[in-house]
Amino acid sequence: MKKILIGSVVILSLIIACGTSNAQVSVSVNIGLQPEWGPVGFDYVEYYYIPQYEVYYYVPKREFVYLDGGKWIFASALPRRFGTVDLYTPYKVVINEPEPYKHFKEDQVKYASYKNAGRKQEVIRDSKDPKYVEARNKNKSNHGNVKEGAAPKEKAAGRRSL
Repeated sequence: MKKILIGSVVILSLIIACGTSNAQVSVSVNIGLQPEWGPVGFDYVEYYYIPQYEVYYYVPKREFVYLDGGKWIFASALPRRFGTVDLYTPYKVVINEPEPYKHFKEDQVKYASYKNAGRKQEVIRDSKDPKYVEARNKNKSNHGNVKEGAAPKEKAAGRRSL
């Protein structure tokens, strides 16, 4: 009887151990989608909030998200009203949650000190880290269609509102 009990415990332990060893860990990485003006140090980014312009940038779709007449607009470029936009210089806040623009008022207050603060962030374009170098080599385009020091062109196509 003792042998059966010990054998049962051993078999049950093996079943439990085998069941837990099949657990998988999922890690998302989207370094190749991040724009060259994005800050280094993040393997995954869903949104950037850019306090200087009070806009978001949705990395997976490479779209800016900004308010226009009380509606959130998703577009591949910022409209002319933003003037000359240099995305390499302003501070970018990484936000990895869905639809952060729904909390815009809170973000506006929370990150107000980052607006025109002159805080330096190393950007992907200037990084020597091999993972960013590899991503740059694979993807030479400037995400967001905004070039340093250039005023973006507003596109009627590629815009959608929420």
